Amino acid sequence: MTSHVPCYHGYRFPPEIISYAVWLYHRFGLSFRDVEDLLAQRGITVSYETVRQWCQRFGPVYARRLRRRRGQLGDTWHLDELFVMLQGRRQYLWRAVDQDGDVIDILVQSRRNRRAAIRLLRKLLKRQGGVPRRLITDKLGSYRAAHRSVIPSVVHGTRRYANNRAEVSHQPIRQRERQMRHFKSAAQLQRFASVHGVVQNLFRDGRHLLRSTCHRLLRARAFVEWGTVTCAC
Repeated sequence: MTSHVPCYHGYRFPPEIISYAVWLYHRFGLSFRDVEDLLAQRGITVSYETVRQWCQRFGPVYARRLRRRRGQLGDTWHLDELFVMLQGRRQYLWRAVDQDGDVIDILVQSRRNRRAAIRLLRKLLKRQGGVPRRLITDKLGSYRAAHRSVIPSVVHGTRRYANNRAEVSHQPIRQRERQMRHFKSAAQLQRFASVHGVVQNLFRDGRHLLRSTCHRLLRARAFVEWGTVTCAC
C-alpha cells in the first residue's frame, strides 16, 4: 500500500465502512470496543481487533493525504511539550499548533533538551516548507537554544500566558490517554497523535463562533474532504 491512495484490495468490507470506523475512533473519545458496538447497532459485525487493524493501517494514510491537501498552516507557531509515561519511562510529546489552534505536527522524544527542540523545529520547517512569522514558547532554555541555532531571524516570544493556546491543545491527548489507560509505546503514541491531530483539524470549526448556516456548510465540506481522502465517495 502506497502513501498516495488507500488500497482496500483484499478487505472484506467496503471503504465506506472502514473509513467510517477510523473516523469514529479518531474523531470522538471512543475505544475500539465502542466502535465495534456502534457498527453492530448498524448491522455491521466486526471485532474490535479488526477495528484496531483498520486504524493502524489506514489512519496514517488518511493523515498523510489530509496534510498534502491542507497546504501550509498559520504563520505563528506555538510550541510546547508534555510528558507521558510509557512502560514506566518518562517520554515527551512535543507539539506545535498555529494561532488558530490547528495542530501543525507532533514528535515523541525521550529528552527535552536542545537537541530534541532542534529536531522538532527542523521537522516543522520541512513539513511546512517555510519559516514562521513568530515563534511562541514557554521559558524552557531548550527552545531558546534551538531558536538561535535554527531560525534566529524569527521573532521569539516567551511572555507569560502567551503560550496558553499550545497548553490548552494538550487536553484532548490527555483525555485519550486516560481513556486508553496510557499509551503502550512511543511508536503507538506517535502514530495515534499524528492521525488524531489531523482529523481534529479537519472537523474542528469553532462552532461557538459561527452562525448555524456557516457551521453546517463547513461541516459538509469537511465530510466531502474526508470522503475524497479516504476514497469512500
